[in-house]
Amino acid sequence: MSIQVVPVTASDVAKILNLDEAHFSDLKSVDIAPGKLTKTIAAFANADGGELYVGIDEVDKGKKIRKWRGFPDPEAANGHIQSFETLFPLGQDYVYEFLESPTPGDGLVLHVTIQKTREIAKGSDGKVYVRRGAQSIPYTSPADLERLSRNKGITSFETATVSAPIDSISNSETIIKFMLDVVPSAEPLPWLKKQLLIHEGKPTVAAVLLFSDEPQAALPKRSAIKIYRYKTSDAQGSRENLDFDPITVEGCLYDQIQESVQKTSEIIEQVRILGPQGLESITYPFVTLHEIITNSVLHRDYGIADDVHVRVYDNRVEVESPGRLPAHITESNILDERFARNGTIVRLINKFPDPPNKDVGEGLNTAFTAMKKLKLRDPIIRQTETSVLVEIRHQKLGTPEELIMEWLESHPEITNKRVRELTGIGSENEVKRIFLRLAAANQIERVPGKGGGSAAWQKVVKEPDDEVGPPGESPS
Repeated sequence: MSIQVVPVTASDVAKILNLDEAHFSDLKSVDIAPGKLTKTIAAFANADGGELYVGIDEVDKGKKIRKWRGFPDPEAANGHIQSFETLFPLGQDYVYEFLESPTPGDGLVLHVTIQKTREIAKGSDGKVYVRRGAQSIPYTSPADLERLSRNKGITSFETATVSAPIDSISNSETIIKFMLDVVPSAEPLPWLKKQLLIHEGKPTVAAVLLFSDEPQAALPKRSAIKIYRYKTSDAQGSRENLDFDPITVEGCLYDQIQESVQKTSEIIEQVRILGPQGLESITYPFVTLHEIITNSVLHRDYGIADDVHVRVYDNRVEVESPGRLPAHITESNILDERFARNGTIVRLINKFPDPPNKDVGEGLNTAFTAMKKLKLRDPIIRQTETSVLVEIRHQKLGTPEELIMEWLESHPEITNKRVRELTGIGSENEVKRIFLRLAAANQIERVPGKGGGSAAWQKVVKEPDDEVGPPGESPS
């Protein structure tokens, strides 16, 4: 399959030369051996994907001065292409193209776009690499490789066995109630074995989480939900603004989900924030909280010794679950793609009466749709080094300009700080620019006598028109 040659503009060339070598991008010279470049490609594939540009010289690394010096023609890159395609075949996960500079003699830069892959990728030296920041880190220890395997969804901690008595599962209140409600013709122990939840005389992690009355006894520090209430809108909560000691929700996963959603809803009902009409209750769709908490419990990495954390702030709720997004799932495709890290848990909890995952695979989409119906902004999903965090903001749909004018309908003035609270904008300067745009449109004006830290804006005060009488008469 031939590789396309794409002409680029001088502006495109400048953008590429100024790229930061970071978590999603890297630039290399044509002189670097193809074998070394396979480490970079593998590292991107094992992390979150990225882009590699081959044909960029580093003239002065400190000053980020670079030069476009590509291959003279496509055939000159055959050695690289052959080396790459052996390990990373052209197709869905790896896309190759040549970028042609408008300046004669600059040559062709080989642009490789790498997607996050389902499989573990290796460099030509047979080693596994993972992209972290601007580095390709080798993973050699069994613990690192096992964690990567779980992140890829190749293995799951739910299938590991636990040193817990069999009867803590087979004779629990949870399993007995489940069997009576769901599979009344079966006995617990044979059914558990049939579902592969007992292995070599030991229950699996999935069995303990689903059917033990107290999973936390066998899986401490990795099987509970903690709920916090921070009386602040700051980026992070602290001990000083913690409203009460964190609530720990334990029990089997089915009970945990129900109880944690209920407790979170009760806490949110007590939160009051200042809105256009004064103090208002925060309102989030119950289904949004339910689906996001359910998702965090069912799809977390139980191999990580940490709990699910639900944090209620004045202006948002955060739900953080241990483990990065599995397999090919990314922040950008999570609403369109499907992958279950814990397939057994997802399948069996769906058998419970009124299961928390009624529409398997559609939970997050349902959560987003519910927010739109209340005219609230979409939740934000982002990854940390070891977790996935979903942020549900109490932030109305609408432009900052609309929210400012709505506020001024019922308040005499508005400040920069108040706009940032209403809109979630973090930059004072950005809010200043919005004020200036509204002022230029003759919608608002500065409040006289207020400047510096107390500066405020008000709706434009329009002078009443002079009364005009019939033609020929002067106003009275």
